[in-house]
Amino acid sequence: MKIKLSKNFLLTLAVDILILTVSYYIGYWVRYDFDLPDWARQMFFETFAYVVMFKLVCLYLFDLYRGMWRYTSLKDILDIVKASAIATLFIVVTALFVFRLKHFSRSVFVIDWCFSMIGLTSVRVFTRLCFEKFSEDVGPKAICFAFKKIFSKKLGQKGRRMIIIGAGDCGQRICREFKENPNVKSHVIGFLDDDKTKIGRKIHGVSVLNRIDNLEHTIRSKSVDEVIIAVPNAGALRMRQIVSQCRQAGIEFKTVPDMGELIDGKITLNAIRNVEYRDLLGRQPVSLDQESIGRYLGSKIVMVTGAGGSIGIGLCRQICRYKPEQLILFERAESPLFEIDLELKRNFPDIDVVPILGDIQNLGEVINIFSQSRPEIVFHAAAYKHVPMLEVHPWKAVENNIVGTCNLIEAARTFQCERFVFVSTDKAVNPTNVMGASKRFGELLIQRENDNSDKDTWFMTVRFGNVIGSVGSVVPLFKKQIKEGGPVTVTHPEMIRYFMLIPEACQLILQAGAMGRGGEIFILEMGEQISIDAMARDLIRFSGFEPDVDIKIEYTGLRIGEKLYEELITAQENVVPTTHKKIMVLNSSPFDTKSLDVDLIRLKESAAARDHRAIRELLKHSIPEYQPFDYQSVGENVILSAV
Repeated sequence: MKIKLSKNFLLTLAVDILILTVSYYIGYWVRYDFDLPDWARQMFFETFAYVVMFKLVCLYLFDLYRGMWRYTSLKDILDIVKASAIATLFIVVTALFVFRLKHFSRSVFVIDWCFSMIGLTSVRVFTRLCFEKFSEDVGPKAICFAFKKIFSKKLGQKGRRMIIIGAGDCGQRICREFKENPNVKSHVIGFLDDDKTKIGRKIHGVSVLNRIDNLEHTIRSKSVDEVIIAVPNAGALRMRQIVSQCRQAGIEFKTVPDMGELIDGKITLNAIRNVEYRDLLGRQPVSLDQESIGRYLGSKIVMVTGAGGSIGIGLCRQICRYKPEQLILFERAESPLFEIDLELKRNFPDIDVVPILGDIQNLGEVINIFSQSRPEIVFHAAAYKHVPMLEVHPWKAVENNIVGTCNLIEAARTFQCERFVFVSTDKAVNPTNVMGASKRFGELLIQRENDNSDKDTWFMTVRFGNVIGSVGSVVPLFKKQIKEGGPVTVTHPEMIRYFMLIPEACQLILQAGAMGRGGEIFILEMGEQISIDAMARDLIRFSGFEPDVDIKIEYTGLRIGEKLYEELITAQENVVPTTHKKIMVLNSSPFDTKSLDVDLIRLKESAAARDHRAIRELLKHSIPEYQPFDYQSVGENVILSAV
């Protein structure tokens, strides 16, 4: 362990030597009632060099000269206590065995130990205060200003005045971040919380002022400039009430997302963002079996297909928390791949992130990538998902969603991956569109692989509904229409859908991957279905407008292939609970795998011929519950106007 002999280190050493010398002298001075005998003074001068030198060695061994005083932490203070105690104990034992404590007073060492700790700790804490609160360049002027600030509360009240809603763990972390960040000019003047027992108490020196219901009164009486909502576990109703109160008070407000949304799992000032519609859904945080996920992801080579998509990006962020040996980003779109690669390398520099620009439809390319990278875990999230677009181009659904999945399955089987997790959708249940049918066909391909008794790879499927905030989802569309002044277009006033958050979906996919042993179709608990019409009206109000007054709502009718509601299971599937309350597994009925192989070959031929009738007929043959739209009854030109 080497220490660079810099100017700062030499200054640090000089200050510590001075503190330790003065503390040792004070020990004698206090012990002899501030009237030091000549023999005691002589003993001090004969021994102080050895005492100070040994204490410096102990401080060095506890790494107290490797850190920076401006970042002094509780650990540093504890290290000072331990180093001082060990040094004092050793000095007393040495004096006992060498000198039999002749001419040594034991109380001198106790007093010296106390003053050493106080001195070493105080100078470090004071330096940190100077850097955090007063100046980036700590000098005589800054030190003078520090004393003024310590003894004058008024000097500390500049900048924006903020209150934090929620005096829990999340709120206290945010408060501490505001206090410790020297670049933040705003300051927290108080907390609000529903817990009456907390009112009047202090957190990091800041009082819990009142209950949340008294928000408007507190804002007026305390001249508050901004509110931070730090209650990530609040239900949908409570969150809506808080947001409504903030709007009525005319105050700026922001929120702290739940832990699943945070990239590194840590709450920082950078995590604070504007309140969005997803915060009003009231989805509860996911409880994960971190140990089981870490066992199958940690130190492994993991591949994510569709790594630039909404789910793919979310999976990559979550996977990096478990420190895989390598993360392979497989994506066909150049720009999203570049962006997620840049983000992951910045936030997780210790993980080997490998971007691969490739296409799952190309079997030769897929085989070549697997042969070079040898992934052990594969999350297959690449898919075409826009229902109307695939109704117009059904052959693309076959080539990407079916053939692409088949290519990945073959590569995973050939190179003996440990686990293969296929990301599916609720549109695969009783499908009425090509997109849903293609995903259901993919599920059947996954299940077929597990009929092989000597399989080396566990293939499994995770099925869930819509995710808030994904590319192409209804929420970004509604927000765009509201921004443009309307109208907001809703297909049908009675349409309902399942919704969940992207981080929540990705966390549950990882958890299901840990639980699977091959052949399962896992479904995620989606909660109650949400009315699309009610969602549109909520978003309009959330944006500060009134539905049908400021922003009109227009009903355009169901698009081809759409259903009024989605389902998570078919009539032939039975739901079985798992050890995780938000994950269920389905027991599916057996099917003819030979017929599936024949249909797959014919689907490839029909896709190559761009024969949309044959594609729908073949999908219907493989998936009896598939009910395609009858284009013949309305004329084929309706296909071209489906989007």
